[in-house]
Amino acid sequence: MPEVLDPVADLVKRRSDPVVVQTLRSAAAATIAYAVALELSSEPAPLTAPLTALLVVQVTLYATLTTGIRRVNAVVVGVVIAIAFSALVGLSWWSLGLIILASLTAGHFARVSEFVPEVAISAMLVLGVTQVTNTAWDRVLETLIGAVVGLLFNFLLAPPVWVETAGKSILDLSRRMRQLLLHMAEELGSHTPVERAAARLHEARRLDQDIAQVDAALRQAEDSVRFNPRVKEGLLHRVVLRTGLDTLEICTVVLRVLTRTLTDLAKERTEEPLFPPDVAEELYDLFIHMAAAVEAFAVLVTSPVSANAEEAESRLANELATAHTSRDHVAHTLLRRVREHPRQWQLHGALLAEADRILAELDMEQRSKRLMEELDRSSREKHERFPLLAKVLHRFRRARSERTASR
Repeated sequence: MPEVLDPVADLVKRRSDPVVVQTLRSAAAATIAYAVALELSSEPAPLTAPLTALLVVQVTLYATLTTGIRRVNAVVVGVVIAIAFSALVGLSWWSLGLIILASLTAGHFARVSEFVPEVAISAMLVLGVTQVTNTAWDRVLETLIGAVVGLLFNFLLAPPVWVETAGKSILDLSRRMRQLLLHMAEELGSHTPVERAAARLHEARRLDQDIAQVDAALRQAEDSVRFNPRVKEGLLHRVVLRTGLDTLEICTVVLRVLTRTLTDLAKERTEEPLFPPDVAEELYDLFIHMAAAVEAFAVLVTSPVSANAEEAESRLANELATAHTSRDHVAHTLLRRVREHPRQWQLHGALLAEADRILAELDMEQRSKRLMEELDRSSREKHERFPLLAKVLHRFRRARSERTASR
């Protein structure tokens, strides 16, 4: 008995997990849609209704609204095409080809986006039955039932918010960047074979794939806060995370160039360490503090979901200040060494320039400025796109402020 209850207990513990929440919501919406369709449709097994509800109940309320409308449009267009073809030519191999061609073309004109194939699927399913007219309208009815149930389900039970998941993805990315910087720091004072330096370069290039995965998680989080009653500051959440990811993406590009510089240096110094002991020691400190600053920046960016904003801000400021001090020491020592031994001086300069770029991107004043610019731009675009809605919201906020002040 305890073994049987373990999965249930685990599910209860994970009840706030967005994946678990979405799974339960989808199953419940599909079941309710099927029960309603059994009462309203003449079909013995109206599976179109639960299928539509399952597809309409997406991970976000914003996606549900847009998806539900497009899916209903796609099915209705497909049914109308099937009725027209059944009245004229019936079903044969050549009429099937024509109906697919006509459905796909009509789907593009109807602007149903990813549901263009659904137009052709609906047309083929309706055309292949005997009682065309009755089945066609039953299919439309079932689709409407599924879409309405999906929409109502999301209005009554708000979808999960994926901001925390996106925050974890950003933190994981920063930790991989930190780990790469630490590995590079450990190799600065020793002989580094070209193969090992090239391996670090490939590791930096793989960060591009991580950026793509984090971007997908962030887009899902951005949609999850749109129109969601559980989120009060959706715009702020979106802008904070998006600008944070943009900064880390630039840092990964610079980090890739940095590993390229060290690889080129390893090719020239096949019998000796990359740097003399004094330079390597100071570069080690610089890399260590840059690695810590990258992680502290990610914690600060995700502070709305980790509740560590003040601590992360203080840590980031300290790490950046220490990194700038280390950078100045490195510059002084490298300049003296280059004057004595000018071999590959351009690589030394490139190394410093790349460290400067990373520190500049993580700068707190630069981030605050960028954040305000993005908030202003987003508000301006919203006003330009929905001027009437903007006026209504402005009047509502002003009225609420006046009521609060009068109390």
